Amino acid sequence: MISNKHFKVVFSFFMALLMSGIMSFVISVFNMGLVSNIITIWLKAWSFAFIIAFPTIIMVSPLVHKLVTLVLHEEGSDI
Repeated sequence: MISNKHFKVVFSFFMALLMSGIMSFVISVFNMGLVSNIITIWLKAWSFAFIIAFPTIIMVSPLVHKLVTLVLHEEGSDI
């Protein structure tokens, strides 16, 4: 197994893999319909989407973490 010290990279990898797969499929079907070669179209779109999504998640996740910290408050606080 992979060491826990690589949690952020592994999390980002799987998040990018799943989100790019789901979104590229939905957008491919939306744009093309359920054509006979939709799987080929989707896999091509997915590979491109993943190449963009993975580094984007790596770069944006610290900002998202800070935003979530600003929005959420600790349980039991008076706010």
